[in-house]
Amino acid sequence: QTRMQSLQPDPKAQYRSVYEALKKMVLTEGLWRPLRGINVTVLGAGPAHAMYFACYEKMKKSLSDIFQQGGNSHLANGIAGSVATLLHDAVMNPAEVVKQRLQMFNSPYTSVLGCVRAVQRTEGFGAFYRSYTTQLTMNVPFQAIHFITYELLQEHLNPHREYNPRSHIVAGAVAGAVAAAATTPLDVCKTLLNTQENTALSSLNIRGHLSGMANAFSTVYQLGGLPGFFKGVQARVIYQMPSTAIAWSVYEFFKYFLTKHTLEKR
Repeated sequence: QTRMQSLQPDPKAQYRSVYEALKKMVLTEGLWRPLRGINVTVLGAGPAHAMYFACYEKMKKSLSDIFQQGGNSHLANGIAGSVATLLHDAVMNPAEVVKQRLQMFNSPYTSVLGCVRAVQRTEGFGAFYRSYTTQLTMNVPFQAIHFITYELLQEHLNPHREYNPRSHIVAGAVAGAVAAAATTPLDVCKTLLNTQENTALSSLNIRGHLSGMANAFSTVYQLGGLPGFFKGVQARVIYQMPSTAIAWSVYEFFKYFLTKHTLEKR
C-alpha cells in the first residue's frame, strides 16, 4: 500500500496491481521485504487497540443510554468510535511513521531504532506527529463508518447479539472494506506526510518538510490530479478487510469468553 501510494515512484518500483507489487518486491528485494516494519506495528498495536476497544465499549454504553434508552443507537456507535480513535492514533501515529519509512523503495533505514534516531536527529520529535491531524481527519470518519456499518450488519446477521463467529467475521470484513474505500484520499495524504517522498517534493520545488493536511491535498492534486487521491485503493481495501475481520472476531471471542467466565464465577 505504501509503495503503491508513491506519487513519483522510482522506475523500478512502479506497480500496476497488488499482485505485481508483491511479486516484484519478493523477486528483487527478498522474501521478507513485504513484512518490513511488522515489528514496530506489533509493538504499537497492543496498547493502541486495548485503549481503543475499552473506550469504545464504555462510551457506546453511556451514549446509547442517553440517545436511545435500552436500544442500539447508530449515533452513539459513531461518536464512540470517533473518540476511541483519538487514543488509538496517539499511540499508533509514531509507529506508522517508522513503518512507512522502512517500507519505502530504497529506504535508507535498516532498523526501527535506527529510523527513530535518524528522524529524531534530523527532523525533531514533531516529525512523528506531522500527520496526526491528517490521520485523525481520516480515521475519525473511517471509524465512524466502520462502527456504524459493523453494528448495522450485526442487527441483520446476528439480531440477538449472541456470540456468532461467522457474523463477526463477515460484518467486520464488509465494514472495513466500505470504510477503507471511502477514506483512501485522506490515506494518500497521510502517506505523503509520513514519508516526505523526496522525488515528489523536489519535482514541485518544495524545500524543507511538507506539513499540514491542506498542503498535502494540494501536493497530491498537483502531482496526480483526482486519480492521485485513489492510488493504492485496491491494496488498502485488501489490507483492511482481513484486518477488521480478525480484529472483531478476536475481540468478540474474548468479550464472550471473559463475560461467560465472570458470570460462571458469580
